[in-house]
Amino acid sequence: MSLEAYLEENGVWHRFVEKQETVHTVDASQATGIDLHRITKNLVSVTDTGEHVVLIVPGDRRVNLKEAAKALGVKNVRLMPFDQSEPISGYPPGGTPSLGYKTRMRVVLDKELEGFPTFYCGGGSRDRLLEVKPADVVRLNGAIVAPISS
Repeated sequence: MSLEAYLEENGVWHRFVEKQETVHTVDASQATGIDLHRITKNLVSVTDTGEHVVLIVPGDRRVNLKEAAKALGVKNVRLMPFDQSEPISGYPPGGTPSLGYKTRMRVVLDKELEGFPTFYCGGGSRDRLLEVKPADVVRLNGAIVAPISS
């Protein structure tokens, strides 16, 4: 199922923003003029038990892996290399959205993002962003909301 079909089927308010192809959030911010703090990093990660998870943090922050592990109730979590994340999420790094993954995974949303009416994430490809509401990301992912960035 395409990202667009997933969003429509689940009644998600959304808006796509076309841009030049980028991989990193800082480049996406510069290309669109959108505040870097409102563009998310959607980090495909793996726990010590081998479970794949997604950690979502503001683009101008770093993920705190110890806090993410605590939120997930595991010993530790590490980021997946770029070349290994696409087969799991179904999206290329730089295009990974905050919902609609190929593989069902647990998601941790940084608490700070919950305070925005909307935020921007990968739009399924590297040449667009997707604007969504935090409540939809939490609802559709069953996301854990926790302070996981610094």
